[in-house]
Amino acid sequence: MKAIIIDKSGGVENFKFVDVDKPAIKPNEVLIRNKAVGINPVDFKVRRNEHVLNAIYGDKRPAILGWDLAGTIEEVGDNVTDFEVGDNVFGMINFVGAGDVYAEYVAAPVNHLANIPNGISFQDAAASTLAALTALQVLESNIKARDKVLIHAGSGGVGHFAIQIAKSLGAFVISTSSEANREFLLSLGVDQFIDYRKEKFEEVVSDLDFVFDMFNGDVLLNSLKVVKKDGTVLSIPTPDFSEETKSLAQERGVNLKFHMVQSSGEDMLKIAKMLESGAIKPHVSHTFKFEEMGQAHLQQESGRTVGKIVVNVD
Repeated sequence: MKAIIIDKSGGVENFKFVDVDKPAIKPNEVLIRNKAVGINPVDFKVRRNEHVLNAIYGDKRPAILGWDLAGTIEEVGDNVTDFEVGDNVFGMINFVGAGDVYAEYVAAPVNHLANIPNGISFQDAAASTLAALTALQVLESNIKARDKVLIHAGSGGVGHFAIQIAKSLGAFVISTSSEANREFLLSLGVDQFIDYRKEKFEEVVSDLDFVFDMFNGDVLLNSLKVVKKDGTVLSIPTPDFSEETKSLAQERGVNLKFHMVQSSGEDMLKIAKMLESGAIKPHVSHTFKFEEMGQAHLQQESGRTVGKIVVNVD
Protein backbone atom coordinates (compact mmCIF):
# COMPACT_ATOMS: atom_id res chain seq x y z
CA MET A 1 0.00 0.00 0.00
CA LYS A 2 1.03 3.62 -0.41
CA ALA A 3 2.01 5.55 2.72
CA ILE A 4 3.81 8.72 3.80
CA ILE A 5 6.62 8.23 6.30
CA ILE A 6 9.20 10.33 8.13
CA ASP A 7 12.51 9.18 9.58
CA LYS A 8 13.20 12.37 11.55
CA SER A 9 11.52 15.63 12.50
CA GLY A 10 11.84 18.76 10.41
CA GLY A 11 10.35 20.32 7.31
CA VAL A 12 7.88 18.84 4.87
CA GLU A 13 10.80 17.81 2.67
CA ASN A 14 11.27 14.94 5.16
CA PHE A 15 8.07 13.28 3.96
CA LYS A 16 8.76 10.14 1.92
CA PHE A 17 6.13 8.51 -0.29
CA VAL A 18 6.68 4.75 -0.16
CA ASP A 19 5.04 1.35 -0.57
CA VAL A 20 4.66 -0.65 2.65
CA ASP A 21 2.77 -3.75 3.74
CA LYS A 22 -0.84 -3.47 4.80
CA PRO A 23 -1.19 -3.49 8.60
CA ALA A 24 -2.39 -6.67 10.28
CA ILE A 25 -5.44 -6.19 12.48
CA LYS A 26 -5.96 -7.37 16.05
CA PRO A 27 -9.18 -9.08 17.23
CA ASN A 28 -10.77 -5.75 18.27
CA GLU A 29 -9.70 -3.83 15.18
CA VAL A 30 -10.86 -3.31 11.62
CA LEU A 31 -8.89 -2.66 8.45
CA ILE A 32 -10.02 0.56 6.78
CA ARG A 33 -9.44 1.55 3.16
CA ASN A 34 -8.64 5.17 3.82
CA LYS A 35 -10.50 7.76 1.74
CA ALA A 36 -9.75 11.09 3.44
CA VAL A 37 -7.53 12.45 6.21
CA GLY A 38 -8.16 15.51 8.37
CA ILE A 39 -5.15 17.76 9.10
CA ASN A 40 -4.74 19.49 12.46
CA PRO A 41 -2.11 21.70 14.12
CA VAL A 42 -0.88 18.66 16.04
CA ASP A 43 0.16 17.09 12.72
CA PHE A 44 2.74 19.72 11.84
CA LYS A 45 3.82 20.16 15.47
CA VAL A 46 4.71 16.47 15.65
CA ARG A 47 6.34 16.53 12.22
CA ARG A 48 8.68 19.43 12.98
CA ASN A 49 9.52 18.83 16.67
CA GLU A 50 11.78 15.91 17.60
CA HIS A 51 10.79 16.04 21.27
CA VAL A 52 7.09 15.76 20.44
CA LEU A 53 7.74 13.12 17.78
CA ASN A 54 9.66 11.01 20.30
CA ALA A 55 7.02 11.54 22.99
CA ILE A 56 4.34 10.07 20.75
CA TYR A 57 6.19 7.52 18.62
CA GLY A 58 9.09 6.59 20.88
CA ASP A 59 11.90 5.07 18.83
CA LYS A 60 9.54 3.80 16.12
CA ARG A 61 11.04 4.86 12.80
CA PRO A 62 10.00 5.38 10.18
CA ALA A 63 6.80 6.91 11.54
CA ILE A 64 3.45 7.35 9.82
CA LEU A 65 1.70 10.47 11.10
CA GLY A 66 -1.98 11.35 11.27
CA TRP A 67 -5.00 10.68 13.47
CA ASP A 68 -8.17 11.70 11.61
CA LEU A 69 -9.63 9.45 8.95
CA ALA A 70 -12.72 8.45 7.04
CA GLY A 71 -12.94 5.32 4.93
CA THR A 72 -14.50 1.93 4.24
CA ILE A 73 -14.00 -1.23 6.28
CA GLU A 74 -12.42 -4.05 4.27
CA GLU A 75 -11.69 -6.53 7.08
CA VAL A 76 -12.96 -7.06 10.62
CA GLY A 77 -11.22 -8.63 13.60
CA ASP A 78 -12.46 -11.82 15.23
CA ASN A 79 -14.06 -10.00 18.18
CA VAL A 80 -15.76 -7.25 16.16
CA THR A 81 -19.57 -7.37 16.21
CA ASP A 82 -20.72 -3.76 15.73
CA PHE A 83 -19.14 -3.14 12.31
CA GLU A 84 -19.16 -5.04 9.02
CA VAL A 85 -17.14 -5.13 5.83
CA GLY A 86 -18.39 -2.33 3.62
CA ASP A 87 -19.29 0.07 6.45
CA ASN A 88 -18.17 3.66 5.95
CA VAL A 89 -16.60 4.86 9.20
CA PHE A 90 -14.72 7.81 10.67
CA GLY A 91 -12.80 8.58 13.82
CA MET A 92 -9.70 9.88 15.55
CA ILE A 93 -7.29 6.96 15.83
CA ASN A 94 -4.94 6.51 18.81
CA PHE A 95 -4.23 10.13 19.68
CA VAL A 96 -1.83 9.15 22.46
CA GLY A 97 0.45 7.00 20.37
CA ALA A 98 0.86 6.36 16.68
CA GLY A 99 -2.15 7.04 14.49
CA ASP A 100 -0.57 5.71 11.28
CA VAL A 101 -3.25 7.47 9.25
CA TYR A 102 -1.18 8.83 6.32
CA ALA A 103 -1.66 5.55 4.49
CA GLU A 104 -3.93 3.77 2.06
CA TYR A 105 -4.98 1.25 4.72
CA VAL A 106 -5.27 1.78 8.47
CA ALA A 107 -5.79 -0.67 11.32
CA ALA A 108 -8.20 0.99 13.76
CA PRO A 109 -9.66 0.00 17.15
CA VAL A 110 -13.42 -0.27 16.81
CA ASN A 111 -13.97 1.75 20.00
CA HIS A 112 -12.53 4.80 18.20
CA LEU A 113 -15.02 4.68 15.32
CA ALA A 114 -18.56 5.51 14.29
CA ASN A 115 -20.48 4.96 11.08
CA ILE A 116 -20.62 7.91 8.72
CA PRO A 117 -24.23 9.08 8.34
CA ASN A 118 -25.87 8.78 4.94
CA GLY A 119 -25.34 11.90 2.88
CA ILE A 120 -22.10 12.90 4.62
CA SER A 121 -19.02 12.80 2.38
CA PHE A 122 -15.74 11.17 3.35
CA GLN A 123 -14.18 14.64 3.29
CA ASP A 124 -16.72 16.15 5.70
CA ALA A 125 -16.46 13.08 7.93
CA ALA A 126 -12.65 13.26 8.07
CA ALA A 127 -12.91 16.94 8.97
CA SER A 128 -15.29 16.16 11.85
CA THR A 129 -12.96 14.11 14.00
CA LEU A 130 -10.23 15.49 16.31
CA ALA A 131 -11.44 19.10 16.13
CA ALA A 132 -15.09 18.18 16.62
CA LEU A 133 -14.21 15.73 19.40
CA THR A 134 -12.23 18.41 21.18
CA ALA A 135 -15.09 20.88 21.03
CA LEU A 136 -17.66 18.30 22.14
CA GLN A 137 -15.60 16.97 25.05
CA VAL A 138 -14.77 20.47 26.28
CA LEU A 139 -18.25 21.95 26.05
CA GLU A 140 -20.61 19.09 26.86
CA SER A 141 -19.39 18.81 30.44
CA ASN A 142 -18.78 22.51 31.10
CA ILE A 143 -21.67 24.59 29.77
CA LYS A 144 -25.45 24.62 29.87
CA ALA A 145 -28.33 26.51 28.28
CA ARG A 146 -28.20 30.32 28.67
CA ASP A 147 -24.56 30.35 29.74
CA LYS A 148 -22.51 33.23 28.32
CA VAL A 149 -19.62 31.59 26.51
CA LEU A 150 -16.55 33.11 24.85
CA ILE A 151 -14.83 30.99 22.20
CA HIS A 152 -11.49 32.29 20.98
CA ALA A 153 -10.38 31.75 17.38
CA GLY A 154 -13.88 30.90 16.25
CA SER A 155 -12.91 30.54 12.60
CA GLY A 156 -10.42 27.75 13.27
CA GLY A 157 -10.92 24.00 13.18
CA VAL A 158 -11.85 23.54 16.84
CA GLY A 159 -13.42 26.99 17.10
CA HIS A 160 -15.96 26.64 14.32
CA PHE A 161 -17.18 23.33 15.75
CA ALA A 162 -17.22 24.80 19.27
CA ILE A 163 -19.51 27.63 18.16
CA GLN A 164 -22.00 25.24 16.63
CA ILE A 165 -21.96 22.83 19.56
CA ALA A 166 -22.30 25.64 22.12
CA LYS A 167 -25.30 26.98 20.20
CA SER A 168 -26.86 23.51 20.08
CA LEU A 169 -26.51 23.42 23.89
CA GLY A 170 -28.40 26.71 24.18
CA ALA A 171 -25.54 29.03 25.10
CA PHE A 172 -25.10 32.71 24.26
CA VAL A 173 -21.94 32.60 22.16
CA ILE A 174 -19.30 35.30 21.80
CA SER A 175 -16.32 34.68 19.55
CA THR A 176 -13.11 36.37 18.45
CA SER A 177 -11.62 36.41 14.98
CA SER A 178 -10.50 38.89 12.34
CA GLU A 179 -12.99 41.11 10.52
CA ALA A 180 -12.56 38.98 7.38
CA ASN A 181 -14.30 36.10 9.19
CA ARG A 182 -17.20 38.09 10.68
CA GLU A 183 -19.86 36.84 8.28
CA PHE A 184 -18.62 33.27 8.55
CA LEU A 185 -18.90 33.30 12.35
CA LEU A 186 -22.30 34.97 12.27
CA SER A 187 -23.47 32.27 9.85
CA LEU A 188 -22.49 29.67 12.48
CA GLY A 189 -24.76 31.35 15.02
CA VAL A 190 -22.41 33.65 16.94
CA ASP A 191 -24.40 36.15 19.03
CA GLN A 192 -21.55 38.64 19.51
CA PHE A 193 -18.51 39.00 17.28
CA ILE A 194 -15.25 40.60 18.42
CA ASP A 195 -12.60 41.67 15.91
CA TYR A 196 -9.47 40.99 17.96
CA ARG A 197 -7.44 43.37 15.80
CA LYS A 198 -9.63 46.35 16.67
CA GLU A 199 -11.00 45.47 20.12
CA LYS A 200 -9.59 43.96 23.27
CA PHE A 201 -12.03 41.30 24.33
CA GLU A 202 -11.27 41.94 28.00
CA GLU A 203 -12.59 45.50 27.54
CA VAL A 204 -15.73 44.40 25.69
CA VAL A 205 -17.14 41.45 27.67
CA SER A 206 -17.44 40.55 31.34
CA ASP A 207 -19.30 38.30 33.76
CA LEU A 208 -18.99 35.25 31.52
CA ASP A 209 -19.71 31.69 32.56
CA PHE A 210 -17.12 29.99 30.38
CA VAL A 211 -14.15 30.81 28.13
CA PHE A 212 -12.63 28.35 25.65
CA ASP A 213 -8.97 29.33 25.16
CA MET A 214 -6.85 28.19 22.21
CA PHE A 215 -3.72 30.28 22.83
CA ASN A 216 -2.41 30.30 26.42
CA GLY A 217 -0.17 33.31 27.22
CA ASP A 218 -1.78 36.75 27.48
CA VAL A 219 -5.05 35.55 25.94
CA LEU A 220 -5.46 33.00 28.71
CA LEU A 221 -4.47 35.50 31.37
CA ASN A 222 -6.95 38.10 30.12
CA SER A 223 -9.66 35.45 29.78
CA LEU A 224 -9.53 34.95 33.54
CA LYS A 225 -10.47 38.61 33.97
CA VAL A 226 -13.80 38.33 32.11
CA VAL A 227 -15.23 35.27 33.89
CA LYS A 228 -17.52 35.51 36.88
CA LYS A 229 -16.62 33.92 40.19
CA ASP A 230 -16.99 30.12 39.98
CA GLY A 231 -16.92 30.39 36.19
CA THR A 232 -14.47 28.36 34.12
CA VAL A 233 -11.65 29.02 31.70
CA LEU A 234 -10.51 25.94 29.81
CA SER A 235 -7.32 25.98 27.75
CA ILE A 236 -6.16 23.32 25.29
CA PRO A 237 -2.58 24.24 24.22
CA THR A 238 -0.78 23.03 27.35
CA PRO A 239 -1.38 22.05 30.98
CA ASP A 240 1.71 24.01 32.01
CA PHE A 241 0.07 27.19 33.25
CA SER A 242 2.28 30.05 34.44
CA GLU A 243 2.39 30.91 38.14
CA GLU A 244 0.83 34.29 37.27
CA THR A 245 -2.07 32.55 35.54
CA LYS A 246 -2.67 30.12 38.40
CA SER A 247 -2.45 32.91 40.95
CA LEU A 248 -4.97 35.10 39.10
CA ALA A 249 -7.41 32.20 38.75
CA GLN A 250 -7.21 31.53 42.48
CA GLU A 251 -7.55 35.23 43.31
CA ARG A 252 -10.69 35.59 41.18
CA GLY A 253 -12.24 32.28 42.21
CA VAL A 254 -12.21 30.99 38.63
CA ASN A 255 -11.87 27.33 37.67
CA LEU A 256 -8.82 26.90 35.43
CA LYS A 257 -8.79 23.68 33.40
CA PHE A 258 -6.85 21.87 30.69
CA HIS A 259 -8.25 19.24 28.35
CA MET A 260 -6.57 16.82 25.97
CA VAL A 261 -8.90 15.24 23.44
CA GLN A 262 -9.49 11.50 23.75
CA SER A 263 -10.36 9.01 21.03
CA SER A 264 -13.91 7.81 21.67
CA GLY A 265 -16.34 5.87 19.53
CA GLU A 266 -19.13 6.90 21.89
CA ASP A 267 -18.39 10.57 21.28
CA MET A 268 -17.92 9.97 17.55
CA LEU A 269 -21.46 8.57 17.52
CA LYS A 270 -22.69 11.82 19.06
CA ILE A 271 -20.86 13.74 16.35
CA ALA A 272 -22.38 11.49 13.69
CA LYS A 273 -25.86 12.29 15.01
CA MET A 274 -25.06 16.03 14.99
CA LEU A 275 -23.86 15.80 11.39
CA GLU A 276 -26.98 13.87 10.44
CA SER A 277 -29.32 16.39 12.10
CA GLY A 278 -27.44 19.41 10.78
CA ALA A 279 -26.55 20.64 14.28
CA ILE A 280 -22.95 20.85 13.09
CA LYS A 281 -21.49 21.24 9.62
CA PRO A 282 -17.76 21.19 8.96
CA HIS A 283 -16.27 23.96 6.85
CA VAL A 284 -13.57 22.46 4.62
CA SER A 285 -11.68 25.40 3.14
CA HIS A 286 -8.79 23.47 1.56
CA THR A 287 -8.48 20.02 0.02
CA PHE A 288 -5.29 18.42 -1.24
CA LYS A 289 -4.26 15.25 -3.03
CA PHE A 290 -2.34 12.61 -1.10
CA GLU A 291 0.89 13.54 -2.89
CA GLU A 292 0.32 17.14 -1.78
CA MET A 293 0.57 16.35 1.95
CA GLY A 294 3.47 18.78 2.32
CA GLN A 295 1.34 21.61 0.94
CA ALA A 296 -1.47 20.67 3.34
CA HIS A 297 0.96 20.90 6.27
CA LEU A 298 2.27 24.27 5.13
CA GLN A 299 -1.28 25.59 4.83
CA GLN A 300 -2.11 24.42 8.36
CA GLU A 301 1.19 25.80 9.65
CA SER A 302 0.39 29.23 8.18
CA GLY A 303 -2.20 29.81 10.92
CA ARG A 304 -4.59 31.33 8.38
CA THR A 305 -6.90 28.41 7.70
CA VAL A 306 -10.62 28.94 8.09
CA GLY A 307 -12.26 25.72 9.25
CA LYS A 308 -10.55 22.50 8.21
CA ILE A 309 -8.02 21.03 5.77
CA VAL A 310 -8.64 17.62 4.24
CA VAL A 311 -6.30 15.40 2.21
CA ASN A 312 -7.89 12.90 -0.18
CA VAL A 313 -6.16 9.54 0.00
CA ASP A 314 -8.12 7.60 -2.60
